[in-house]
Amino acid sequence: MSRVRPVRLGPRSVAALVLVSAVGVAGFAWPLFAGPGSQVSAHAQDAPWLFAGLLVLLVGVVAATISESGLGPKAVAMLGVLAATGAALRPIGAGTAGIEPMFFLMVLSGRVLGPGFGFVLGSVTMFASALLTGGVGPWMPFQMLSMGWFTMGAGLLPGPDRLRGRAELAMLAAYGFLAAFAYGTVMNLAGWPFMGALASNVAFDPHDAVPANLARFVAYCLATSLGWDLGRAVVTVVLTFTLGATLLKALRRATRRAAFETPVTFEPR
Repeated sequence: MSRVRPVRLGPRSVAALVLVSAVGVAGFAWPLFAGPGSQVSAHAQDAPWLFAGLLVLLVGVVAATISESGLGPKAVAMLGVLAATGAALRPIGAGTAGIEPMFFLMVLSGRVLGPGFGFVLGSVTMFASALLTGGVGPWMPFQMLSMGWFTMGAGLLPGPDRLRGRAELAMLAAYGFLAAFAYGTVMNLAGWPFMGALASNVAFDPHDAVPANLARFVAYCLATSLGWDLGRAVVTVVLTFTLGATLLKALRRATRRAAFETPVTFEPR
């Protein structure tokens, strides 16, 4: 039986995803490549807000484009349920060694529902979570984009129609483990260039070359977020192996019964 996806990525959706991803990469990495005397560096304190505002608009464009290509009312309903569940799960481990069960839900949802739905789900979940926990700030759009990438990647994994059982769970657990570290690393990059006040040997130095700053960044990640990222990765792996089979079955059953690609029609009375 072929897998039914509520959102099929058309050419415009792919183009919108590529655009927002390119701007996102620039928003994360620009301090590494902007010289200290450039006009961009002269507005270093404004840049996070500018990129944040631009990313909000672009994520909205992606969501609208994907909606136009097939996000029907049934898919919107499932999107709302999964996003609300993910947003509610996120505060459970807040401040506790990276215990964040929402990442496990995002991986399995992206796997079953596809990359387009996955990107929208990851972004909306992080937005709802920020509103729920009061975590609204210039970092929020970067979190939305990173979680969108994280969930979309699960939808791009191989064997969606054939791979099942423990082999699929092992692949999802491996992806979740690596992606949990990738998410933490990317989010570190969003804030690290603006923490120069630390005046330490792991702080970003705009006058240094890219290799030297990258070495500092690696040291910064090891010193500050390794434990948190490891906790997130381990929790994702444990939940995938213990609850993954049940949740995958439930998501696939719901997707089949909802028949997302069947248009909603109303019979005349």
